[in-house]
Order: sequence, then structure tokens, then C-alpha cells
Amino acid sequence: MLNFEYHVPTKIIFGKDTHRLTGRTIAEYGYKKVLLHYGGGSIKQNGIYDDITASLHDAGIQYVELGGVSPNPKLSLVKEGIALCRQEQVELVLAVGGGSAIDSAKLIAVGAANEGDPWDFSIRKRTPAAALPVGTVLTISAAGSEMSLSCVITNEDGLLKRGYNTPFNRPLFAICNPALTYTVNKFQTGCGIVDMMMHTLERYFSDSPDTPLTDRMAEGLLASVVEAGTIAINNPYDYDARANLMWASSLSHSDLTGLGRDVSMPCHQMEHEISGMYDRVAHGAGLSVLWPAWAKYVYRFAPARFAGYAVRVWGYKNDDGDDLKAAAFGIEATENFFSGIDMPTRFSHLGIGAEKFDEMAEKCTYWGTRTLPGYVVLGKKEIMDVFELAK
Repeated sequence: MLNFEYHVPTKIIFGKDTHRLTGRTIAEYGYKKVLLHYGGGSIKQNGIYDDITASLHDAGIQYVELGGVSPNPKLSLVKEGIALCRQEQVELVLAVGGGSAIDSAKLIAVGAANEGDPWDFSIRKRTPAAALPVGTVLTISAAGSEMSLSCVITNEDGLLKRGYNTPFNRPLFAICNPALTYTVNKFQTGCGIVDMMMHTLERYFSDSPDTPLTDRMAEGLLASVVEAGTIAINNPYDYDARANLMWASSLSHSDLTGLGRDVSMPCHQMEHEISGMYDRVAHGAGLSVLWPAWAKYVYRFAPARFAGYAVRVWGYKNDDGDDLKAAAFGIEATENFFSGIDMPTRFSHLGIGAEKFDEMAEKCTYWGTRTLPGYVVLGKKEIMDVFELAK
């Protein structure tokens, strides 16, 4: 087991009707003015907006608002948010939504507390020295950004999607009411299931010695997501299934399921180029295309690891000790699960041909200046090979 530090200061407020505690929670921290940041307006249609603003009003919290966060959140809106925070002397950024709203809020919070171009942080040209606090009210179980230190933003100039990590990105609190996800449609629920699984799968399949305790937690989480995800897809109003998915989403990206491992996330890095280039592609949908192809490309270099996954997550009986056969079963089972919840597993399912593979691979290597670590180190050629397998 490798050395690690684990510090997740985010306060989780979990359960039914907890979103009505938003104003009181902020007031307990002593903040008096917030930026209310959200997406395309669905929270106004389903009543969440009214509940949140009433909660703020009752607690004496002033707010200014900035909606319009899109999937694959954009740098241009972040810059609007930074200017608004400075103009209105905002003390906390409150994100209401999923990973897109939260990531946008994170860079707004960092940008408002640091001079210069906020994109510098996304491309790791600079390290932030401070940030406004971020609070979240979660409305979709997916990205796990409500507990993570990561932030992923798309720069429309060049269609570049980039992520960076800093402790300043950890939200101060996350209000998680599973009932708010009842109305999330089947496709977005499926995307969320894939995304939360991938946050654990990529930690689990990093090129490190086995970490038995961490591994068992990861496997248990994955098995729970498969079970709860199957139920939620078929019965979106099942509270327990929605609750298990929401908690799994948070834990998957809190670093818990990768402790003691040298974590790399090659599929996430490759996917950023897909949804950066094709804005219509949901992040989870891109991941469901890439992971089976990546796994088929690398599993022969770690057959025992993939076999253990097949046994403990998918119930494979490896009685003959053939790890390669077991590994192939686990990959196929995962791909079939993705297909079974109507997620794409080929580029063709996304309506994407091979014409942009070269450009996406070039961008993913930062124009030849980096490779993606793992069981097989991925340079441009290897990334192209994975893309080809996913056609």
C-alpha cells in the first residue's frame, strides 16, 4: 500500500427534505450573501428553486443568481460568475444541480479569489492561493463533485476540456436529498451510473499493488451501484435505490476507493477529448464507450486484477483458475450492463466516426508532451488503438 493523505472536510447533510435546510446551513457558517448557481432552469420547473430561495430568505441570506450552466460547463460562464461575485461581494458560491453546476461553481470560487485568467488553473499553469467557499445542493447522482477536489471545465476557444485538482475545490457542505433525483430521466440516470462506476473503476484498475481493504470497499460500492442502478432505471421513484446511488456517487469521487493506490484515470482523460470536441456527448455516455475498449486493450497485462473484479463484482466462478477467461467475462459483463441501461458502448452509437480520432488523440497527449499511465502507457498511437476498438 502506498503512502497517502486523506482529508475530506465536506459536511454531508443527507436525506429527505434536507434541501430545505440550505439557508440555515449557510447561516450557521456565518455567511450572509451567496451566488446561487444552477443549470438550464429545471429547478424552477420542479419546485427546487422555490424551496431553496425560500430557505435562503427565511435564514436572512441575500443572494444573486447566475443560471445557464450547460453540460460540459463552459469557461465563458465561469468568467461571468467571477465578475458577478466581485461586483456583488459574494461570500459563498452555492451550486444547485449536478457535476456541471458544481464544477462551474468551483472555478468561479477560485477565480473570484485570485487575479488573472481562471483558465490558468485548469491548464495547471498556476496554482490557486485561495477560494471562496462552495456549498452544494445535489439534484443528480453522477459526478461526485460534491465531495471531490477536482474541477473540469471546457474552454470554447479550441474546444479544450481540462480538469485540475486542488484542496480549494472541496465543497464546504453538500446537501444530498435523494428524492430530488426522482425526476431525472432514464438517460441521465444511466449516465450518472456509469460516471460513478468509472470514478471507482479507474481507481481500482490503476497500476498498483493490490490494496485489500480499499479493494473490498471499491468492489462493494461497484456491486451496490449495479444493484441500485438496475432498480432505479426501472423504478425511478424507489427511494432506497436513489439513496444508494447518491451516496455511491459521493464516495466514488471522494478518493476513498483509491486510497493506497497510484491513481491514474486514462479513460477520463480520453473522454474529455470526446465531450470537449462534441459538446452534445454526455460525459457518462463517452465513458461507457471508452472503458470496455480500454479494458480489452490492457487486461492481458493484469489478468489477475481483472479476474478478481469479475469474481467479486459479477459473481464469476473462476473454478479452473483461468484468469484471462475470467477477466474477459468481467469486461463483457460490464459492457452488457452499460448496454442494459441503454448506454452507448460504441462511437457509432454516439454518431461519431473516425474522422476526429487523430485530433482527439493529439489533444489528449497535449500535443505530444504527455502519456497516460497505466497497465499500458498510452501515447498517441495507443490512444488511437483504443478509439479504433471502440468504433
